[in-house]
Amino acid sequence: MQDLYIGLMSGTSIDGVDGVLADFSSGRPQVLAHAGGDFAPALRAELLALNTPGDNELHRAALAGNGLMRVYAQVAGQLLAATRTEARSVAAIGAHGQTVRHRPREFDGTGYTLQLCQPALLAELTGIAVVADFRSRDVAAGGQGAPLAPFFHRGWFGDDAQTVGVLNLGGIANLTVLRPQGDMLGFDCGPANGLMDGWCARHRGQPFDADGAWAASGRMQPGLLAALLAEPYFGEVPPKSTGRDLFNMDWLDRRLAAGFAGLAAADVQATLAELTACSCADDVRRHAPGLHKLYVCGGGALNGHLMRHLQALLPQARVLSSAEAGLPPQQVEATAFAWLARQCLRGEKLPLTSTTGALGARVLGAVYPA
Repeated sequence: MQDLYIGLMSGTSIDGVDGVLADFSSGRPQVLAHAGGDFAPALRAELLALNTPGDNELHRAALAGNGLMRVYAQVAGQLLAATRTEARSVAAIGAHGQTVRHRPREFDGTGYTLQLCQPALLAELTGIAVVADFRSRDVAAGGQGAPLAPFFHRGWFGDDAQTVGVLNLGGIANLTVLRPQGDMLGFDCGPANGLMDGWCARHRGQPFDADGAWAASGRMQPGLLAALLAEPYFGEVPPKSTGRDLFNMDWLDRRLAAGFAGLAAADVQATLAELTACSCADDVRRHAPGLHKLYVCGGGALNGHLMRHLQALLPQARVLSSAEAGLPPQQVEATAFAWLARQCLRGEKLPLTSTTGALGARVLGAVYPA
């Protein structure tokens, strides 16, 4: 008998929604279908704008959440149609929502993380139970609220004989370290595609630098790279997490204004790619000595320039697309949230301390019945 879940993920790149329909009946999930949905320009612009303070935020956030759920519902519908699956056959949708603020442990000691999501609306639109709000219980328990995917990574990518890493390159980079004895570490390294995408949109009018070709045409600037790497976040010890609250275009503009304003745009792009590669490679060397394989997922896995630089910086490891382990880069995070939805419905507690720093194991997610 099938054990079906849908996972829907929209990450910090804010470039659209990835969705999977997965069957867990054999224990290890089998992805039956993958679908994606793009954001209309107005919705994407609003989601980006809501990452920073502005007028009438509550009203705008509520409407943007409604719009986001309509895209989620369209992707869910595509998955059902592609597999000729009835909605009633799906146990639940794991809906991540769109992170617009991420400030764990700040202000009052607890802080918050905010994902725009209207799970009740999604349940109405699809006729399927929805599990959402995965991160807030972790924050309430003293954790960072991120990353959560490492628990899924352990089951899919773990190796009993050697240390393996999983690097997700979305808007932000996060690293999972899976040691053969079962120990696990997970944290955010810093920016991945977010700054590169923003710079490319500003100077080329394109949402991303396809295959890193523009970055490859420029010359990396060591002085600018050193200024960017001087950001204190890079030196912090895990558990740690970050987002557009820190690594945004204003952050970049301030550093460019401090002596680098005259650089060619392509040279800045080349340096931003090097920033991502260097910060991730530094974390691998620091926290995963003896790493054998580094599986890369997220949109950055499709950036050939970035992948080549990662391999050059990590000659002791094989840098591979997650597709080499049977799960394409754009499916990993969505499958992880399908898995997290299943864990929630089963009442399974996740041992969060080694990744998010929470006080102990907790069940993550809130359920909205069909």
